Amino acid sequence: MKGWKVLGDSFVIVVGSGIFAFGLVFINLPNQLAQGGVTGVSLILKALWNVNPAISTLLLNVPILLLGGRVLGKRTFLYTILGTVTLSGWLYLWQKVPLVIDLEQDLLLAALVAGLLAGIGSGLIYKVGGTTGGGDVIAKILQKKTDIAVGRLLFFLDVLVLGASLTYLSLKPLLYTVLFSFVFTKILDTILTGGYRGKGLLIISNKADHLAPLLMTRLQRGVSFLKGAGGYSNEAKKIIYIVVSPRELREVKTLLQEVDQEAFVSVLDVHEVAGAGFTYEQHKQPSYQKFKPNLRYGKTPLG
Repeated sequence: MKGWKVLGDSFVIVVGSGIFAFGLVFINLPNQLAQGGVTGVSLILKALWNVNPAISTLLLNVPILLLGGRVLGKRTFLYTILGTVTLSGWLYLWQKVPLVIDLEQDLLLAALVAGLLAGIGSGLIYKVGGTTGGGDVIAKILQKKTDIAVGRLLFFLDVLVLGASLTYLSLKPLLYTVLFSFVFTKILDTILTGGYRGKGLLIISNKADHLAPLLMTRLQRGVSFLKGAGGYSNEAKKIIYIVVSPRELREVKTLLQEVDQEAFVSVLDVHEVAGAGFTYEQHKQPSYQKFKPNLRYGKTPLG
């Protein structure tokens, strides 16, 4: 089973590298959109000295990988080598394809399409634990030496590369590159977090026993009780925790207005949700129809 997983991961990395390289060759280069990291450096070398990005990307990554071998795990290191090599291979192949994508010199559209392709390609690679080398590895090396967060280091490195891109770009395409980076980040986050974002609710109510079954029956969502206590009164309280889809948030608020207008609610962003009702099929969800709260007398099976 492990061998099949490695084979599947490798296939995903190859496909992801192909999508990333496609956008770079057919969208970024013709529309003069820069990038961050080692890929951005390869674009600078292409613009200034006409160095093939397929060659420069590989050559720039070799010393980085040699230095970063110790900070990467074995699997990540091997996957990164695969991602680096296949990215260079795809860059070489795509440049041989006589294809022109006419976006009518619309930089806005180009930035959106480029961000979409780069985000999908990178997302697939990162999803299985790989990288395309470059800035990711450098950031991990520096993080080990400086204790600065990897995210901040990546941002700093990208700013340096984008600043250097002004050697061949005017300010206008560089600003559209910022839009490209925004779209790229959003698509990447969506893929890495499973493409589903929910809302987590912490509900503090004196009518928690009455409220919980109503939430389960109306929304068909499970709830959990957390133990808490009032900071002033020191009175023990039940805290309801429930995760719902964004469109169900309004229904929860309406229910709270009906049952307990004094309930305290904290709404949290949940970036990935897995389990019954979210990633399981409908027929696998537990049924909460057995909970029939007596609204007339305020009694519940849990009370």
